[in-house]
Amino acid sequence: MSTDLLQRLADRAELDDLVARHTLWVDEARWDETDRVFTEDVVVTSLRGEARGIPALVAMVSGHTGYEATLHTKANTVIELDGDTASVRANDIGVFIANGEEAAIASGTHHYTARRTPAGWRFDSLRVVPFALTGAIARVL
Repeated sequence: MSTDLLQRLADRAELDDLVARHTLWVDEARWDETDRVFTEDVVVTSLRGEARGIPALVAMVSGHTGYEATLHTKANTVIELDGDTASVRANDIGVFIANGEEAAIASGTHHYTARRTPAGWRFDSLRVVPFALTGAIARVL
């Protein structure tokens, strides 16, 4: 197996893991691990607005008040490598629990860009494109 192929496979595995880490970061409020997922200059856009940089991103995401728990699942991940940069696309379904029983569902596509850093791959942008939202989601947007 060529060294180039091994590197591409390792890069793809690391980026796929980064998608999973992003999901855990949100669901388990792992704000202290933000720099393991995102670059300092990350730009994130979603229905909640735009966040530039880690402090703004944490403020945006940790503001999901009104829900006791969330569970996100990513699927259909597509990774396009271009040297030390990459684009990653993943479908996302999120379940939001309020009052111990009321559930709201959100689905959409996450479009990431990533770059290789001295510490490994990190996302430097994320654009969340909604697909379907239940009415209860609107309460916290």
